[in-house]
Amino acid sequence: MSNRHRYIIINDRIRMNALTAVKEAQPGYVVTVSPAKRSLDQNAMFHAICADMAKAGAEWYGKKRNADEWKVLLISGHTMATKGEVEIVPGLEGEFLNIRESSASMTVSRAASLITYAIAFCDLRGIPLTETRRCGFMDDDRSAA
Repeated sequence: MSNRHRYIIINDRIRMNALTAVKEAQPGYVVTVSPAKRSLDQNAMFHAICADMAKAGAEWYGKKRNADEWKVLLISGHTMATKGEVEIVPGLEGEFLNIRESSASMTVSRAASLITYAIAFCDLRGIPLTETRRCGFMDDDRSAA
């Protein structure tokens, strides 16, 4: 077994293929079983929402924020709203920052929750999700596609 293999357990046949690969693995190989990470579509949708917020001129703390800043704000707010761990620490130069979870390491269900949170945030503030809808991530009823 010289190649790297990834199995998405969707039925018993795939599960057996994964078990066979584990049985045939050489000493020193690594096996990891974990929930699926967020999808590329989820990532694209979340970034479209952040871009829509920036394009709409949405403000936070008296200042218009760009898409990257909205990403940080939404992930941090979502963590608080879902009672996740938030750690505010002094930075290397005395500034304060939130050591937040990475969206890249979120599971599919966690990313779905973040997207729902972001859409609700926009709905409550009347922020139009034009790009998000234009890219096909939402229907006309503002529900996630």
